[in-house]
Amino acid sequence: MRILVLGSTGYLGAHVAERLRTVPGVLVLDGGRRPGAGVPVDLAADSTGRLAGILASAAPDAVVNCAGATSGDPVALAEANARGPAVLCAALGRAAPGARLVHLGSAAEYGPGTPRVRTPESAPTRPLTPYGATKLAGTVAVTASALDAVVLRVGNPVGPGAPVTGLPGRVAGLLRAAGPDPDAVLRLGDLSAFRDFVDVRDVAAAVERAVTAPKPLPRVLNIGGGEAVPVRRLVRTLAETAGFRGRIEEQGAGSARSGQVSWQCSDITAARSALGWRPTYPVEASLAALWAAVTGEAAPSRHLESDCVT
Repeated sequence: MRILVLGSTGYLGAHVAERLRTVPGVLVLDGGRRPGAGVPVDLAADSTGRLAGILASAAPDAVVNCAGATSGDPVALAEANARGPAVLCAALGRAAPGARLVHLGSAAEYGPGTPRVRTPESAPTRPLTPYGATKLAGTVAVTASALDAVVLRVGNPVGPGAPVTGLPGRVAGLLRAAGPDPDAVLRLGDLSAFRDFVDVRDVAAAVERAVTAPKPLPRVLNIGGGEAVPVRRLVRTLAETAGFRGRIEEQGAGSARSGQVSWQCSDITAARSALGWRPTYPVEASLAALWAAVTGEAAPSRHLESDCVT
């Protein structure tokens, strides 16, 4: 089975490609715009015709689209998150209409959640930010196509290799810089929100199942931890994991990408039913693995299914 992973050098894409390489009988094709990519693709810039030619040459049985942008101005976000999936769907329809497409969406497409209520796939989509809106546009392009396609709406990914563009990765970097100094101060934005964090390795496992699952699949599936975690708790847990001895101060608003959304929690029942998938890493294990990756140390084994909310 030939699986083309687009965005294979990014945070999610790298974990997805690594996971798929462990599947017997699978050949992973690395796709992306960075130098050295086995299949050179730039979804934000390539024409449908050029991309169709590339796909015809690669002849994939499945395509996993992990490419996208989490930051930048609205135009850049639209090019990567909205135009990219639309061009990909059109090119696949011409070059490899039988290939399955697994596209990574975002829980930000839903917008504000209702406190203490898990959000199902049938919930209205009301994104409040350009990021959420452009991710939703990409999802619409995929779900409106005639392809064998599924969108995995991913919660807030966390775990080893988390980038500094997200809160867990940024806090880990600040903690590494602070070291054991008892006078160190971490100045962060408002941490009062609740978020659904999911380990990046669990996301990769969901992708594997989505690629290999028998037809048909629902058009959209939530992939999250299934628990609303206080962001403040996440930061404090990571600080404890790092042995931080200073203090944490909250100043101003949170990130623009997640602003005005105080509660997020995904209903992951459908993913369990359709894929036989559920999260297996508790948040504490994800943070331990994140910190171990930052420091170059070995993370403790805490892959405990019994600790997970399902």
